[in-house]
Amino acid sequence: MMVNSTAKKVGDWVVVILCIFVMALCLLPMLNILARSLSGRLALIQNLVTFTPVDFTLENYMFVFGDPAFTRSLAWTAMLTAIVTVFQLTLTVLAAFPLIYNLKGKKFLNVFIIFTMYFNAGIIPNYILMRDLGLLDNPLVLILPGAFSVFNMIILRSFFHNVPESLRESAEIDGANPFVVLVKIYLPLSLPVIATLSLFYAVGRWNGFTDALMFLPSAREFHPIQLMLFNIINNLTAIDVAAQEGLAAGIAPPGEGMTAAAIMFATVPILLVYPWLQRYFIAGVTLGAVKG
Repeated sequence: MMVNSTAKKVGDWVVVILCIFVMALCLLPMLNILARSLSGRLALIQNLVTFTPVDFTLENYMFVFGDPAFTRSLAWTAMLTAIVTVFQLTLTVLAAFPLIYNLKGKKFLNVFIIFTMYFNAGIIPNYILMRDLGLLDNPLVLILPGAFSVFNMIILRSFFHNVPESLRESAEIDGANPFVVLVKIYLPLSLPVIATLSLFYAVGRWNGFTDALMFLPSAREFHPIQLMLFNIINNLTAIDVAAQEGLAAGIAPPGEGMTAAAIMFATVPILLVYPWLQRYFIAGVTLGAVKG
């Protein structure tokens, strides 16, 4: 018994150490960015900043908050994220719910939907399709093409299957139609998985920028905040390469602190959403872990 107890304690400490290591891998880069955003320009040029600010200043944040392009892009990205999350979640619910009924052709629909998970036309055909649909330089291109996720639909359908059928049958006996059954029974019982999928959709849209990069070349007013950061970092990288090759000797890439402040400016809002959904998220990601 003593040997088993000692082995268990050793195993617990190994797990704790691994968790601390993973936490450090996640937190240290953010701490470095935060320290850079609060450090002076000279300290950044001399590469003195690690995890604590050097020559503390709020100048970078004052510049970011004072730039109307950043605030406008942040507001647009927040609105876009909310619209996409609601739209995608609605389509997911409307697709998953009928598939738990004895729907005619249900097997064919399942195969047809899952087929789209494994095969994709590719970037060039997608670009031609967006062009022919008139979605180039149109903000709808950020909403419609990725409006439905088969993977998330399967997760929600599996959750719906775990809801006791007796509840649905009782409601149907009382005269409830499928829409009432969905709204009054399934959705209230599915808050954990709905919150989890909402978080997935919101984070995916908030962090996404490749679709805007490809399909919104001229409509800069509809560029999300992540695309602005992508362009800023690319510009700084180009200047850094030029400096290393002697084309701009002695000149450090300008605005590194401002870039770090912009990254924090774009990252913190989506991080603040997680605590509100944490208890639902934990229940949602453990879906199917225990069979009862």
